[in-house]
Amino acid sequence: MSAYDDRPWLGLYGDQPADLPLEFDDALAMFRAGVAADPSAVALRYFDGVITRQELDELSDALASGLLANGFVAGDRLAVYLQNVPQFVISMVATWKAGGVMVSINPMSRTRELSYLLKDSGATVLVALEALYDEVGRDVVPNTDVRLVLTTSELEFQTRNDERLFKGMTRQRHEGTTDFSELIAQHRGEVPPPAPLALDDVAFLTYTSGTTGVPKGAMNTHRNVVFTAQCYRDWCRLTPDGSIFGIAPLFHITGLIGHVAASLLVPMPLVLAYRFEPNVVLDALAEHRPTFTIGAITAFSGLLNAPGFTKDHFSSLTSVYSGGAAISPTAEKGFLEATGRQVHVAYGLTETTSPMTLTPYGAASPVDPTSGALSVGVPVPSTIVRILDDEGNDLPLGEIGEIVAEGPQVVAGYWRKPEETAASLPGGALRSGDVGFMSPEGWVFIVDRKKDMINASGYKVWPREVEDVLAEHPAVRESAVVGVPDEKRGETVNAFVSLKPGASVTPE
Repeated sequence: MSAYDDRPWLGLYGDQPADLPLEFDDALAMFRAGVAADPSAVALRYFDGVITRQELDELSDALASGLLANGFVAGDRLAVYLQNVPQFVISMVATWKAGGVMVSINPMSRTRELSYLLKDSGATVLVALEALYDEVGRDVVPNTDVRLVLTTSELEFQTRNDERLFKGMTRQRHEGTTDFSELIAQHRGEVPPPAPLALDDVAFLTYTSGTTGVPKGAMNTHRNVVFTAQCYRDWCRLTPDGSIFGIAPLFHITGLIGHVAASLLVPMPLVLAYRFEPNVVLDALAEHRPTFTIGAITAFSGLLNAPGFTKDHFSSLTSVYSGGAAISPTAEKGFLEATGRQVHVAYGLTETTSPMTLTPYGAASPVDPTSGALSVGVPVPSTIVRILDDEGNDLPLGEIGEIVAEGPQVVAGYWRKPEETAASLPGGALRSGDVGFMSPEGWVFIVDRKKDMINASGYKVWPREVEDVLAEHPAVRESAVVGVPDEKRGETVNAFVSLKPGASVTPE
């Protein structure tokens, strides 16, 4: 038995259990329980628009009925090509009600990416913003398996049409498409037959490039979704009395779980603001007074540097988590000083359906004195995190190796890619591609991505360490360090630096 089997981190859980039994048989059951508990409670807020749980239930019933009437069958894939709008959540719930699998697509994807994702997933339905269909989708869809295109607008479900986001936008109708809201109106009042869902059925496909090769569709199952939603609820202290602000993009695994799934489970309102525009987000925080959010530290940095930011914008937030990008101790300290709130660190991948480690609520992540890295937390319940060498052997606590995770959040594999599944998920354990170590107390520290190591004259240089040092400079806002070819050293370090507004600095 190894040190990891002893789970040294259990003492850090406080009142958290070592294991977390699943409370629902599928992700749709989470939603239904929330509707039954209080149908009139708010499910979504979108600027001045409000959708209650009962309304969300009715809208998704109608959409699911419309999908089935158009030939959608259990197991079919529905792709969403949307920003953070209510239609994203309606489509997700409706897909499950129709027994299908949702495919989340980055709205920044252009022709090449959209074509690949639709073809690889075999999606038969596409839900897209009108502008995205006009700019990209119309040229892609004819060469895919998509039989039904539903177009919609960011102007729906709200009336403000904030010019900072929507200036010049108008509704567009495109030949060969069906209007999202019109299809719902045609089937309003209909209830689809019960969907044959099970815990090991795929809830959605989320695409990741991983460490190499073309994007792979991670098969996030209903088991994965229910478990990780429970992790967020319990570890981040989420309650029906609060609300979640959707700062992360919903297509991303952080948004899918830390925003949508968590809001359906608790249940609590989810506040959406279309896309990340710092001053629009600040206004939404001031208006809706959310209690929880999780997002990349780069997004939080954008808010702290936005004109008009004050500490009051974050005063309602009782729980703030950050994941998706490395956080330096300097950034953590700066966030605390600027907002009065401790940012808790989370770590996970698409293949772990968001969290594999979380910083316990109320705790500050320790800093490793040798590397200067900020811990990304301790393993969540029912989860084993190990550090392995290149041969797959457990390394002693404190030694650097590849981070490997086992637990209910690890995906079943990659969509139609058995070889890639076998390589990255041998025996059901995820080889993350991230390099790090675990302290004797169970805190996990990430050094860098395995593939990003710079070999300079035989010395291992991790970009993350250099970036953390650069973050200590008062003029530096963000930095990215990469290896570049060098005649003498073979490879050397190159840094790209973004300065804070008004700051100036020389390379030296």
